[in-house]
This record gives sequence, structure tokens and C-alpha cells, in this order.
Amino acid sequence: MQNTSSLIHTLFAEDIKRLQTGSHHDPFGILGCHRLDAVAVAGLSQNGESLSPAISDSENGQAWCVRVWLPSAETASLLIQDDVPIELHRVEGSDLFVTLLTEAQKQLLPQHYALRWIEADGSQHQTVSPYTFLPQLGELDLHLFAEGRHWHLYEVLGAHPVTVDGIAGVRFAVWAPSAERVSVVGDFNGWHGLRHPMRVLGGSGVWELFVPGLRSGDIYKFEIRSRQTGLSFTKTDPYAQSMEYRPATGCIVYDSKHQWNDQAWQEYLSEFDWQKSPINIYEVHLGSWQKTDDGGFLNYRDIAHRLVEYVQWMGYTHIELLPVSEHPLDQSWGYQASGYFAPTSRFGSPDDFRYFVDYCHQHNIGVFLDWVPAHFPKDEFALGRYDGTALYEHEDPRRGEHQDWGTYIFNFGRNEVRNFLISNALYWLKELHIDGLRVDAVASMLYLDYSREAGEWLPNKHGGRENLEAIEFLRALNEEVHSQCPGAVVMAEESTSWPMVSRPTWMGGLGFSMKWNMGWMNDTLDYFEKEPIYRPYHHNQLTFSQMYAYSENFVLPLSHDEVVHLKGSLIGKMPGDDWQKAANLRLLLAYQSLHPGKKLLFMGCEFAQWDEWNDAQSLDWHLCDVPLNRGVQLLAKELNHLYKNHPALYARDFDSEGFEWIDCHDYQQSILSFIRHSDQEKLVCVFNFTPVPRENYRIGLPVAGSYQELINSDAEIYGGSNVGNAGMVFTQDIPWMNQPCSAEVTLPPLSVLVLGMR
Repeated sequence: MQNTSSLIHTLFAEDIKRLQTGSHHDPFGILGCHRLDAVAVAGLSQNGESLSPAISDSENGQAWCVRVWLPSAETASLLIQDDVPIELHRVEGSDLFVTLLTEAQKQLLPQHYALRWIEADGSQHQTVSPYTFLPQLGELDLHLFAEGRHWHLYEVLGAHPVTVDGIAGVRFAVWAPSAERVSVVGDFNGWHGLRHPMRVLGGSGVWELFVPGLRSGDIYKFEIRSRQTGLSFTKTDPYAQSMEYRPATGCIVYDSKHQWNDQAWQEYLSEFDWQKSPINIYEVHLGSWQKTDDGGFLNYRDIAHRLVEYVQWMGYTHIELLPVSEHPLDQSWGYQASGYFAPTSRFGSPDDFRYFVDYCHQHNIGVFLDWVPAHFPKDEFALGRYDGTALYEHEDPRRGEHQDWGTYIFNFGRNEVRNFLISNALYWLKELHIDGLRVDAVASMLYLDYSREAGEWLPNKHGGRENLEAIEFLRALNEEVHSQCPGAVVMAEESTSWPMVSRPTWMGGLGFSMKWNMGWMNDTLDYFEKEPIYRPYHHNQLTFSQMYAYSENFVLPLSHDEVVHLKGSLIGKMPGDDWQKAANLRLLLAYQSLHPGKKLLFMGCEFAQWDEWNDAQSLDWHLCDVPLNRGVQLLAKELNHLYKNHPALYARDFDSEGFEWIDCHDYQQSILSFIRHSDQEKLVCVFNFTPVPRENYRIGLPVAGSYQELINSDAEIYGGSNVGNAGMVFTQDIPWMNQPCSAEVTLPPLSVLVLGMR
């Protein structure tokens, strides 16, 4: 057999060299069982070599050659019928093992034959050869991917436990069009890049391999050899659905076993009219909402029980999670993702995350996800320069890099990149049952000159600053989400005056469900930070929002961005002594709750945490036992339940007929009053933005009769001075402020009264 091995080496010298150097793009062309035809045999005979009996006994001088690549093996054998071993011989000077089979032996060889080998450390191994299987990805999958329209791409690319021809294993597939070679590496092959080279599927740039015997829980990466440099490096799987706990960066083959129990919620969601429903969002960073006694992370399941109980008590309708896609750096809060399809392992497994969402839904709490398609980090193990080239990002840094954040920008003009992102959004919505997405940093996507000076950016094909490719991507994203996921909500964090962000694409809009109202947030916080003596001169900061409040479907955000980076806490922004600070914060929370628009509040703000948010530690829950903080929390709770239980506060959030000024002109006393309308009711809201009580203040009212104080933010239970109207207001037959009747009321200091017909 030695002579035959030498002949094989001669015949396949170039292939062997490429396997040995890790540069072979088609390992299936040489590995596996292949026929040696008569021409090859005749050619070998003319060289005077002594051929094996396997060839000389075969019909027409033909034989079959089994070739196996085992870099770490000392000896190896091929198993045929009844586990009968046939010795495999190492081809001289290589890690290729071969044997020749007669036609009769070939008939006994299973289609998917097994290999047995012993490594240098004496360990024995046995597995079915990966190089006996046909390609596992179909032409339609590759065609749709190339067009950027394979919406369930996460079912095709990545690592998936499957059974092929009755044999269990894992199918791996990855897009790396500029790679010279791609291999699967992991614990199962000693992270040896030459052990499991993959096949490239035509010109698709997709590499694929089915590895028998692997299963859920196996750790893997891809080793890629650059065609440009000849260098090899390892990368995580962009479509990995589970990843190792940081700082480890391996991908984990994952097969979910979770059985969903949120059918009632899904039926509700399919008919969910979010425009006319209460949406009051509690924004949460899972790593710092609460921690274990020793300062560690809680599991998703533990968080679910604690958080749902609290959110239900407080009266929020939804939870919005800061990004939970896998990320290497805690301090990024998840905004620099390295594993877009993998819920972070900080808090448990992907099924633990599914349990979290499921538990929320079973208790009628929706779950939104902060999603980051604008940029990704430069970590060498992840998406950046994935196949040695700018694959997911732009090559030119004027288009491909965020200077502010030190990150790469996705190349939205590439079909496969758009497909990656849209299929990722659908994955969270369909597979993980998320109810909606808050899309981060939309403004940075829309403008080519975002945070760039002249000469630092490239104009579009028309010479403008609009990112036409990103606009196309956002419209396609929203069209697919709204088409495939009825009831799902997509919110844009967009801080400019870009028109029609939350209008349908067929009208020329971007197609988002809602847009964060950053103008309202900035004006409102700027007003509240001023000492009351100066507030009369800035009254328009409270009234201006009605000039544009119905131009978009707005969310009113008081988010994490307002309590970080030395901005201080919400209560810390308020003027005055501690009592006035708390009263101002109660007034701010009330103004948000009663103003048209859906609501969002960051965790800790509801109980007046004094310190700026610190992602490395738990919220200061002990403050809930301090009367001043407890009062703010109790008011936030009552406002939430008031909002949820009164359609006047949510049913016409995006309709100007749901809002009516009573008096917006009393700037001298810093008083505002308005009515919120629905078909069923009218609620009167009166705000006093000064620390001076106003007695006998006449206010116009829409209907004659008696009104109940549904909310008095100055009540003693909230930490106020308990000034008010003894819980009731009675109208007088005196028209006032364009209303048919009126009443004289006492307005408490730094407070709001909410009056409803008794």
C-alpha cells in the first residue's frame, strides 16, 4: 500500500498541499469516497509503480479511493459493514489517510461511513465522516439571501442541530465571500482549523458543513483564511443563537426546548390596536435593576418573577429592555453587540430568556427590546472585517465608521447585510416573542454627515446628505415587521425634524409605529431645571409641544440617557430644597402622564433615586423606605393606574381632538390647564409650576356638576403639604375660558390636580 499512497500523493499533490496549508475551498472535491478512473490508473501504471491488488482486481482497472483528512491522528481505519475495519494509510508527508476499495467492497460501504482513529495522546475516537453528505442548503435559500429577501435566514445560516439521512449532527453555514477557506473549530476538534474545512456553495459566498455527532451545547467558532493576506483568524458566528459568558467569546450550538404558554397574549397581540391602547413603558437595564446579595447578576427567571410583580403593582403596561443581544463590554449597556441573535449569557440561557418573556406575557406585561442596527463594535472576534474585508461595514471610513462611538456602520446598500438585520429583527419578534423594537440612533443612520465635519463624509448619488440606502433599509424593515408580526410596535429614537418618521411607507414615510419625542423631553427638562421665579419667561417650553404633537405618533421618553454621563438623576435636576425637588419631580411625572403621547420612564426615576444611574450596581431600593422617595413612588403608581384605567388619557393620543386647552396663557403665575377627551369621559388637568399655593383660582370646566380630585400630587401620602379642595370641586354657572361653567379651586404648590366627573 505504500506505493499506492505515494501514487495518491503524486496524483493529488496540489490538493494535499492546499489542505495542508489550509487554503482549499472545496474539500469535498478530494475528501470522501471517489472513483479512480481507468485513465488515472493507466497513468499511474506508466510510471512503473506497483499497483495494489485492489486496483488490479477491479473491473476495467477501476477502483474506489476513500480519502480522509485527520491532522491529529496517529492511526485510522474505515468501518464498513458490521463495523469491519479497513486500515487507512497516511499519504507520505501529509495528514491525508487513504485506502482503495474494489467494486465489491464499495458495495458494502455505507453511504455515510464511520471512521475510527487514535490520536497522539492515545485517545480513541469514532464518527461518521462529514464528507459523505450532499450540500444541505437549497438553491432557493441562496437565491433569496443574495436578493436580501430571506426573512427566516436564521433558520439557514448559523449552527443548527439536524438529522440528515437518519444521522444526528449539526449543520453549520456562514457567509464569507472573500474567504479562501472556512473551517468549523471547537472543543470537538481541538480548535484545529484544518480538521473540518467547509465547502463553498457556488458564487453565493456561503460556506457549509454538516458535522455528525455534534449536539446542542457544543462550543464552536469559524476559522477563516483571508484570500487577500493568506492569514487565518477565528470569528464568532453572526447567526449564533447562544454564546459563552463573557469574557469568553465562543458560540454555543443551541436547540431550544422551551414550551410557550403565552397563547392568550399572542391572540390579544394579533388584534392589538396600539394607537388607541395604553402604552406605559418601564425602561430596564437587567444588569442593574436588582442584583444578587453578593452583587452578581440575577437569572432571567428570577428577574421575571421580581420584575413582573413590581411592574404589575406599579401599573406599567410594558417593559423595555436595554439591549440584551450578546456584548463583550458591560459598560456598553448592550449598545455594542457582538452576537445579534444570542440573548446575553450574563443572565442565563436563551431558554431562560424565553421564560422571562413568557412569564411577562402570562401576566399581561408586554416586552419591548432596544435594538441596535446603526453600528457594531470593532472587536476582532466579531463582525468587523469578517472575512478579511469590509463585509458587513463600508470600506471607506467616511461611510463605514462612527467617530463618536469608535464603531463600524453597517453597509445598508448590501443585500446580504440588510437581510441579516431584518431577519434578526424578525427573529426576536417571532422566535423570542418580543412585542416590539425601539430602534436606536436612527438619526445617525439617516444622515451621511451625522456628527461629521465638512470633508469627513461622502454625499449620496444626488449630492445630498441623506443616506438613501439606510432609508430603504428602514422602510423595508418596518414593512416586513408590520406585515409578518401583527400588533408589533417599532419605535424610532430619532432626534431631528426628519418628516413622516411614523407614517406608512406608502405615504412616503419611514414606516415606524412611533417616534421618541426628543423635543418634548428636552424642552420639558430644561423648563423644570429652572428656578420657579424664572419659569414665567419660559412658559412656551411647556406649550410649544402642542404645535407638533400630532405630526407624528409620539412616545414621551424620560430615558436612561437623561440620567447618565454626569447629567445627574431626575430628582437631582430639580431646583429647590429636598421637599421642592420631590414636589417638582412629582409634577414632572404627572405632566408626562397627562400629556398626549405614549410614556416611557427609566428605572429608579419612579422612586426618586438621588444618584446618577450606575450600571455596575443595583438601584438604591432602600430609598423606597424613605418617606420622601416613597411618596414619589406612590404618586408614580397612582398616575400609572390612572393612565391605564382612563381612556381619555390614551385613546386619542395621536389625535388633536383628544386634547383641549383650557388656559395656556397664564404664564405670569406659571399655571397650565387642559382637558383630555375620549368618547367616554373628560379629564381636567390643572398644573401649578410654582411653590406658591393659588387660592380661589377660577378654572373653566366643560360640564356642570361635581368633580372629584382623582389626583392631587400634593397629597400627604405623596409627601406633599396636603393643600387642596377636600377631594371635591363644584361648578358654578359662570362661563369661563371658553367653557360653559367654572369653579374656584385651590391649587397646591408645585402640583397637579386631575379632576373627573363624579
